[in-house]
Amino acid sequence: MKKLLVMAAVAAVVGGEVTADEFPTKTIEVITHAGNGGGTDVTTRMMMIRARRELGTDMVVVNKSGGGGASAMDYYLTQEPDGHSILTFTIGHSATVALGKTDMTLDDVRPIARGTDDPQILMTRCGVYDSAQAFVDAQKDTPLTYGTTHLGGIDDVSAFMFARRGELATPKIVPFEGGGELATQLVAGAVDVAVLNLAEAGSQISAGDICPMVVLAPERMNGLPDVSTAQELGIDANYSTVRGFVVHADTPDDVAAKIEEALVKAMNHTVYQGFLTSVGLDSTSVAGADVWGNQLTSMQADMNSALKELGFIE
Repeated sequence: MKKLLVMAAVAAVVGGEVTADEFPTKTIEVITHAGNGGGTDVTTRMMMIRARRELGTDMVVVNKSGGGGASAMDYYLTQEPDGHSILTFTIGHSATVALGKTDMTLDDVRPIARGTDDPQILMTRCGVYDSAQAFVDAQKDTPLTYGTTHLGGIDDVSAFMFARRGELATPKIVPFEGGGELATQLVAGAVDVAVLNLAEAGSQISAGDICPMVVLAPERMNGLPDVSTAQELGIDANYSTVRGFVVHADTPDDVAAKIEEALVKAMNHTVYQGFLTSVGLDSTSVAGADVWGNQLTSMQADMNSALKELGFIE
């Protein structure tokens, strides 16, 4: 009898759900698709600096690169839904889901917190256009060459949809491996326009080599108060490089709530806020599960619609 009771107790611990009071019971893995030093990797690591303290356990990055995030997403589906693994989810993942390159759908995950909301910016070499309107007018009949990072993602979707909704000439797209290379090639004249985030071209902007022309957001950025938005120009094109965190849809509610509270508190700390400031963002980037969840849903719908409209999917 005593042996049976012990076995039952062990089974309850091993097989039962971890409660919020018990959680976490081990190191938490944060799974990303990004290599060391990339924007998603840095965002993830900056979040973890304080989150590990809030949760009272170590947190480690697990990189699963490949397939535009598909490798990371498919790997995440194999993990237990107990809160001890978190997936960094980006706008690129939405494109991968829309393209059917992963087994994951939004129904497989639940939102936890958003870490960055970084608007796409159309940039040119300084001195070519004297205003945002002049930049738009130059594309009414003649296509410009747009540099992007990869194809079938947020960058070329942003370029195509800006042109389409502005009734401009369809841009010619030239893909590059990363934002740093793209910024360099823009200065060199290899492309007319680059679709970049503020941090990717910060040094060239400071040097006066690259000038942001249009921010693809509803409101102007604090870091670029003099740069017009697409909305101001009468073009309905709002696209951002968004990075946030999700867990399995089946994660216990109280555990998910505990993770959300810890991550939001960690990202509202001065350490993470300083990181946001350094890349031209502000505290509005940080949001909890409700805001992040609504954005995830609309982001996926927009990506599905845009990729269909552009012929990437049927």
